Amino acid sequence: MKIAVITVSDRASRGEYDDRSGPAIIETLDRLLPGIEWEREIVPDGVQTVYDALCRHPDADWIITTGGTGPSARDQTPEATLRYCDRTVPGLAEYLRVRSLEQTPFAVFSRGVAGMRGTQYVVNVPGSVKGAIFHAELLAPLLGHGTAMARGEGH
Repeated sequence: MKIAVITVSDRASRGEYDDRSGPAIIETLDRLLPGIEWEREIVPDGVQTVYDALCRHPDADWIITTGGTGPSARDQTPEATLRYCDRTVPGLAEYLRVRSLEQTPFAVFSRGVAGMRGTQYVVNVPGSVKGAIFHAELLAPLLGHGTAMARGEGH
């Protein structure tokens, strides 16, 4: 399985601080699901920059974005994801949000979405390290099954 992790952050893309959420996702999933092939990049916020980044990973089975899902004007990752995807997977986004609400009431402000382009999944997770790890742990048991279903391999 190949997974691309795209960190969406103006400041991290400018080198003002180190990206910690992208590596946290990779470390968590590597621990839970060894053998994943990884692609990673950091891009600034914005519909076009995120969309272009998504387009650079056509062979990934999953693209996990971290950051840009909040209510601020610069948080446009969901809009870019919806533009990129052929269809939505609302149950996946709902599951992540509901489970997040068990951790913090501030999850109500997450606008993260999930969708597919062909057989590829795209899912938005928070940009905080704690949120990124929590979501990676939630996604880990779903990745293989979701990939098999998208490829038509059944349950």
